[in-house]
Amino acid sequence: AGLPFEDVFFTTSDGVRLNGWFVPYPGAQTTLLWFHGNAGNISHRLENIKLLHDKVKINLFIFDYRGYGRSEGRVSEEGTYRDGEAALKYLRNREEIDSRKIVFFGRSLGAAVAADLATREECLALILETPFVSIREMAKAAFPFLPIGPLLRTRYDVAEKIKKVKAPILVLHGDKDEVVPFEQGKRVFETASQPKEFYAIRGAHHNDTYIVGGDAYFAALKDFIDRAAAMETEQSLDLS
Repeated sequence: AGLPFEDVFFTTSDGVRLNGWFVPYPGAQTTLLWFHGNAGNISHRLENIKLLHDKVKINLFIFDYRGYGRSEGRVSEEGTYRDGEAALKYLRNREEIDSRKIVFFGRSLGAAVAADLATREECLALILETPFVSIREMAKAAFPFLPIGPLLRTRYDVAEKIKKVKAPILVLHGDKDEVVPFEQGKRVFETASQPKEFYAIRGAHHNDTYIVGGDAYFAALKDFIDRAAAMETEQSLDLS
């Protein structure tokens, strides 16, 4: 993609070695911590990474959960939560990163991981794209006539956890999403506390949000992040 980046490895609290890419933007004060979806790994996000870098003008850190890409271990719900903690710790330990200006950005499955981390760790803002309510609700949507909900051990209860998040929240969802119903994104938004915003990506399916959304999509992301950063700066000045 022609971008400068660092290929990095870091370790979780339970000793699993993970891989990620840090993509800097010259002079950027804010950093996006990216929790990707279930399909593929960080190498499949190159086009999206470049567009976010060029249009939102922000540092990016994207990593693979355990069991994905070049990260070690076997995937589990609890494991992905530990992976998110380790990724945030890695960022906070970088000297050039302002730990007060880290935005959590989660897509699909990553929205569940980002929302969980935001209940326990401070962030500048939380952005959830194509989030589902919970694994149980997804099972109901996919298999409406099968009573498999009680058998599921994996929860990823986004709607329940987002109630506890205090940071500004932006939820984005394609209204033609064929994987996670648009209504689930709306339900996640409705359960979230203020301040919050919802952005419907007209005509977008599950995996083409940034393509169909185009410049307006990236402008919405940049505007939200810029306003969250300005709010944080104002609050810091008031405290000082």
